[in-house]
Amino acid sequence: MSSATMTSDLSSEMEVDAFRRLFPLRFHERHLQESIRPDARPLGKARDTSVALGAVASADGSALAKIGCTTMLAAIKMEVMTPTTESADEGCIAIDFHMPPICSPIVRPGRPAEAAPVISKHSGMINLKELSLVSGKAAWMAYLDIYCLDADGALFDAALLSAVAAFSHLQIPVVSLNDDGRVVVVSNEEGEKLEKEPVNKERRKLKLSSIPFSLTCVLHKNYILADPTAEEESVMETLLTVVLDSSFQLVSLYKPGGPVLAHTSVIQDSVALTRQRLKELQKILNEAVSDMEVD
Repeated sequence: MSSATMTSDLSSEMEVDAFRRLFPLRFHERHLQESIRPDARPLGKARDTSVALGAVASADGSALAKIGCTTMLAAIKMEVMTPTTESADEGCIAIDFHMPPICSPIVRPGRPAEAAPVISKHSGMINLKELSLVSGKAAWMAYLDIYCLDADGALFDAALLSAVAAFSHLQIPVVSLNDDGRVVVVSNEEGEKLEKEPVNKERRKLKLSSIPFSLTCVLHKNYILADPTAEEESVMETLLTVVLDSSFQLVSLYKPGGPVLAHTSVIQDSVALTRQRLKELQKILNEAVSDMEVD
């Protein structure tokens, strides 16, 4: 390749990059006219997704979920608590979402995270009665912490996937009653020397039902873009997140404002894209669980 050709190619790349920075909306609209996106994805296709279970050795359950560059780390720690009188036979789940400044140039310290309360609404996949140990006296409190390591769009989708994966990996510790009648967590070494029968004899997994999966779409004019990047979200502004459970039933629909109206046809098309995405995510999660069981 001649030096003249290389110089021409470099100049062309610089012009494209300059146009993208100066006129981001026009840049993306030119791609939309060709039904393609800057990263070469079709409009309805999500980015490559992966799930790794057991990412945090010190946690009772953990998972690392990646959707494109967006990366979420979820970890669960179990602690024994005294249940309330209103829910004597139930445990609790506490969810905290963390967005440190390192995850994105636009994140500042102290910025409130909105994902935690939204994710907590979808914790119905867990029967809280399974977290009960001794009725009215002891139950499990599951502390779920989700850390955003890289924020490149569709944060809720990645956060929810990491939370679901962490609960799929969760193993509830063995506990026993001590001489004072209190419930204590039993280590592997102590388990062989117990004088009293353990409350639960072995580490066990939770039974998850109606597992939720989500897909966020960007709406722009007559276009629907599945799984947007941070750049696409900032340029086109109108977001629509659809959450379906594992039976393909609609759980929730979330549209935080934006200039584009979500007409019935737009919602139907977004739900159809979410149904396709749900199948992909179920397969990815099942493969991650199977790989963990083999190991």
